[in-house]
Amino acid sequence: MARAFEIMGGSGRPPNPPGARTRPGGPGARLGRRRLAARLCPRPRILFVGINPSLRSAEVGHHFAGPGNPFWRLLYAGGLVPEPLTYEDDVRLPGWGLALTNIVPRATREASELRREEFVEGRRTLARLIARLEPEVVAFVGTTVYRAFFGPRVSGGAGPKPQRIGEARVFVLPNPSGRNAVYPGFRDKLVWFERLKRYVERSTQSVSAGRPKSRRR
Repeated sequence: MARAFEIMGGSGRPPNPPGARTRPGGPGARLGRRRLAARLCPRPRILFVGINPSLRSAEVGHHFAGPGNPFWRLLYAGGLVPEPLTYEDDVRLPGWGLALTNIVPRATREASELRREEFVEGRRTLARLIARLEPEVVAFVGTTVYRAFFGPRVSGGAGPKPQRIGEARVFVLPNPSGRNAVYPGFRDKLVWFERLKRYVERSTQSVSAGRPKSRRR
């Protein structure tokens, strides 16, 4: 079982211009100051990267905790974890060689509330994290966070991408939000989680085939 460890989660420009700000001193502002711990392990098969925590995730201390968010159901239905999970099980991901973080650590009601400088710093922090963890695949959870890391000119849509981050391959998943108009239904999203599973399996087999056989002593 992979050894798990945690950091306090951490690009160029935000996907949307800054929107309405959280009222200073209100409940949302206090939650936004909380830092949701990333779920990490050395050399994960997949490092999932979200854009930033929701206020609900900051409140309960777990990732993708929004009501009705199907991320955890998609992981299981797509064959990426061996048993059904809820957001409370996010701490178990490293045991299966999976890791999870966000490009920006601050919780907000909407991603449009994030500031440009937060994406700049988040991109640097994420690049350092990837260099340290050495994942096989970096799976950006949504085109928005993928473009936030690589820039707005990269091709949109879900699936494998030509870029590499160090030795890590890159894959984009649909944002699991129910407000995702491009991939609105569960099945529309699930097909890409299933493809990610096959993509990781092929990547692992390719790497294993290229390694020289060790000599017995």
